[in-house]
Parts: sequence; C-alpha cells; structure tokens
Amino acid sequence: MTSDTTRAASGAHRTAGDVLAGLDLTGRTAVVTGGYSGLGLATTLALTGAGARVVVPARRPDAARQALDGVAGAEVDRLDLGDLDSVRAFAERFRRDHAALDILIANAGIMACPETRVGPGWEAQFATNHLGHYALTSLLWPALTAAGTARVVSVTSGRSPDWRIRWDDVHFAHGYDKWEAYGQSKLANVLFAHHLDLLGASYGVRAFSANPGWIRTPLQRHLAASEMVAAGWIDADGVSTPGLFKTVDQGAATQLWAATSGDLDGYGGDYCTDCHVPDGDPIDSADAARLWALSADLTGLDLDASS
Repeated sequence: MTSDTTRAASGAHRTAGDVLAGLDLTGRTAVVTGGYSGLGLATTLALTGAGARVVVPARRPDAARQALDGVAGAEVDRLDLGDLDSVRAFAERFRRDHAALDILIANAGIMACPETRVGPGWEAQFATNHLGHYALTSLLWPALTAAGTARVVSVTSGRSPDWRIRWDDVHFAHGYDKWEAYGQSKLANVLFAHHLDLLGASYGVRAFSANPGWIRTPLQRHLAASEMVAAGWIDADGVSTPGLFKTVDQGAATQLWAATSGDLDGYGGDYCTDCHVPDGDPIDSADAARLWALSADLTGLDLDASS
C-alpha cells in the first residue's frame, strides 16, 4: 500500500462518528464480538447508527441485551470464544438466519489474566483472542464470501518488537507469563489477518488488523490499581495520566476505518493504527502461514473444510 493512500485518512484523534460520517450502511450485516462493552459497544453503536444490522455474539448475553437495550439494528446471540462447540453453534445459527456477512470485527478479548485453561487445556488469552476468532471466521466463511465484498478486522494492540509466538509451547504449559501470553495473542491477531487476506482476496474478502491505541475499558479488569500506578497509567487516586489514553470513541475509530473506508479498497493484510497504515512496518508472511497451519491443526478447521 502506498503512503499517499494511507495518509489521506490518518488521524490519532478521529472518532467513530468521524469515520462513519456520511456513510450509509443500510442493508449491510456486521458481527462484532464483544460488541456490548468498551470499544465493542462504541463500534456497535456507530455501525447501527449508520444503518447496519449488527449481530453481537456475547459470552454474557443477558449483560449484552441490557447494554444494547433500545439500540435499533442490534441483536444479541450467545458465544463463548473459548469453547469450539459454542463457536460452531453460533455460526450455524448465524448462517441459518443471515445469507451474507459484510463485516466481521473480531473485537472481544482478554488481557493479562491469571493463568487460565479453556477448552481442551488451551491458554485462555491465545484461545480467546486468537483461536476462537480463527474458528469463527472459518465457520462464517460461506457468509463472508456470499457478501461479494467483505471485510474482516482483527483487533490487536500496539505492535512490540518483543512479541513472539512461542512455537514450542503456545499454551504456556511451562512458565506462564501473563504479559508474554498477551503479546503472543496480539501478534497472532496481526498474523491471522495478514494470511486471511492472502486467502480471501480472490473471494472479495479483505482482512486487516487494527490497533485501537490506549483506552481505559473493562479490558484492564485483571490488573490491580497498584500495577497500573506502577506502570504510570494512573495516579494513586485512579486518575488517568494526562494525554495517555484515547476516549472509547477515538479507540473505536481505527477498527471502523479498517472495516469501512474506501481508502482501503483493493488493499488488505495490513496492520492499521490511528486510521492509517504505518510505513515500514512489514508483517512476517512465513510466520503468518505457520500460525495459520497451527491454528487449523488445533481447531480442526480451515476455510476449505468449512465452505
């Protein structure tokens, strides 16, 4: 992608409303995982406000229905990303009720949680942030390809050179570190979108990863206040460090831009931040392909098999 194209839409302080201003999404269907809290809620409200029909799969559907009560165009269904049976059941219901899927935003996630095992013993952050969304995308593939043109956005974080995939122990059976596990899952989000775009472009399905920036949301629920104080995020009274955090509406802007912007037509596979694609930030295609193969092996799912 050329820098001229990406810079045209850049802006760290753009909001969800700025990104979708004047855009009519009537007739479009979107799925936003975790679309009832934090960034996900802001994303759902922006999409429905622009006319889209938004399905919000939620591990806590009662809480989701309460958060979205009165929001026209939003519907709630049950989904636990750490449970492949739950992912399958949701995908089957969606495909029964919806002919096509125009936008899939893989927004739900957990951060820096205590060591937790889900499903067949998977590490919870890798399972929830990556494998569950990998499986969901694979199972919704027929609906994505039926849309003619569709976008998948994998919500990641600010890229770090310290991130790595622990290829010999992706589930941290030995030596769990909550931040290393989080970084692995967020790198997986970037690699997943990159390889998905390679596979999906010829079907009209383009994929991007999106960094929302620093925002205070329920994502920080596993962090003690003392830890955030020590990190310099907040002061002793819980007040955010000035200038560090975006608002929730600003945080939702990049994933909405990646999902809808005409500036990205004909492109895909990129990592987006502040509503643009940074120059000189390559993604390792070999690692992306390796992660895809590993994910297919762990879940028993691949695009061809689920079509």
